[in-house]
Amino acid sequence: MEELMEILEDINPEVDYETSQNLVDDGVLTSFELVLLVTQISDAFGVSIPPAWIVPENFNSAAAIMAMITRLEEGE
Repeated sequence: MEELMEILEDINPEVDYETSQNLVDDGVLTSFELVLLVTQISDAFGVSIPPAWIVPENFNSAAAIMAMITRLEEGE
């Protein structure tokens, strides 16, 4: 989770990722930032995020993003 938080803070240091629950739904993460996030997650965690997984439910909070990464690492 620490590595994910570093990635998120690099993308936009002004967001409170610890408590935010609607990063995509509220427009906190722009489409450009989301693309950047997907790329950085792929590089940092060695996972490939399928296009079908790039949905608000998987990116609305740091916990949701980490849960998605965990599922990908486990081979879902």
